[in-house]
This record gives sequence, C-alpha cells and structure tokens, in this order.
Amino acid sequence: MNLSKRLERLAGMVSTGNRLVDVGTDHGYVPICLCERKQIPSAIAMDINEGPLERAKSHIEEAGLLPYIETRLSDGLTALRKGEGDTVLIAGMGGILMEKILCEGKEALLAVRELILQPQSDIAGVRRWLVRNDWLITCEDIVYEDGKYYPMMKAVQGKGQFYTVSEYRYGRADLQQSLSVLEEFLTRQIQVNEKILTGLPKEGKERILAREYSIQRDIRILNEALAACILERQGRN
Repeated sequence: MNLSKRLERLAGMVSTGNRLVDVGTDHGYVPICLCERKQIPSAIAMDINEGPLERAKSHIEEAGLLPYIETRLSDGLTALRKGEGDTVLIAGMGGILMEKILCEGKEALLAVRELILQPQSDIAGVRRWLVRNDWLITCEDIVYEDGKYYPMMKAVQGKGQFYTVSEYRYGRADLQQSLSVLEEFLTRQIQVNEKILTGLPKEGKERILAREYSIQRDIRILNEALAACILERQGRN
C-alpha cells in the first residue's frame, strides 16, 4: 500500500515492534501499511464515527489483516485500556481537540511508550501539554504536501525539557528532521507577516497599533526560529 507523504512520514516515526493505537484512523491506512511491512505486530484502529471505522475494517479485511488489526469505536482514547498499546498515533485534527483526547486518556497513556502527533492547529499548545505532562519530545518533522505544511512530533515519557516561545511555536531545531522544509516555511511566514504589516494604515486607532505590535512580535519570533535552524544546519554540515 502506498501512503501519502504525510502518512509515510508519520508511519516512519513508529518504533519497530510496537503495538500501534491509531486514534482517528479514518481509512486505516497507517496500521495496514505497517502490518504489511511487518514493522508492527498488531494495531488497534479507533475512530469516533462508525462510517470511517467501517471503511477501515473493509480495507483491513481486503488486506487479510483482521487477525492483527482490531477496529474499535472510541471517542478519543476512552475505549483504550491500560497496557493495550505501545505507540499512540493521533494525526489530522486540531490541537485543542488533541489536547482534550490526551487529557481524557491520561490513565491509558501511563503504559504507552511513545506518542506520535500531527496537530493541524494550536501546535504550540500541544508542545506545552507534552512538556507539562512529562512527555519528552525526541523528534520533530515537517512535510510539505498539496500546498500545505504539516508539522509532526514524537514524544516519549520523560522530564526536563525547556522551551523558548519560538520553540513552542515551531519546534526545536536540534530535533528537526527536515530543516530545509522548516526554513522554507518560516521564511514564507515572515514574508506573509511583513506584507500584512506593510498594508496596515500608518496612523489609526489603538486596535491598529495593537495589531501592528502583534505582527512585529510574530516576525521577531519567526526570525528567532529561522536563525536557530540556520545555526543547526551549519553545525550539521
């Protein structure tokens, strides 16, 4: 089975030999692919909606993997029992919803070895949740596909990480697997913000001044993240 670039990169983060729990599995492509490659021994494919779960089950059956991949109707991690999985994959949803799923699934997560997360929004909030709840981010990546950038991260249980504001927003450069893609993303964001700044009225009410200050702050944070990427790339060369 061929995965999209985004799903392929997420699948590559799953540690070999781990039992996968795919939350919001949709079509079930990642667990199917990893089982076919014999990278994982088994998986639980979970979704809150019956329609996607039925589609996933159909694909699993077609692949002859029903003995290895269980489908389970679940609101987040609520149907997962402690000790049933080693890797939890949550991808393709907003960061606020992702944090909610992680918070409500804390008991089940106690026995989980690693989290692989790809939030579509509020990415800084997800990183903050991980740090505050003793999850150590070990790997960051970003994929450009179909005109969009998809940041993702891998975390294991652990303490002691310190993050700056720019690192919460855009990840730590020393953990980044695709520095050139991240640099491209940051450069584009700087250009977008500079264009917005240039288009603001030169004089105006307090809300315009507040908007100008906010954009200037965002540009400073973006430049800080970009400088860290360049420094890291130079250190790797």
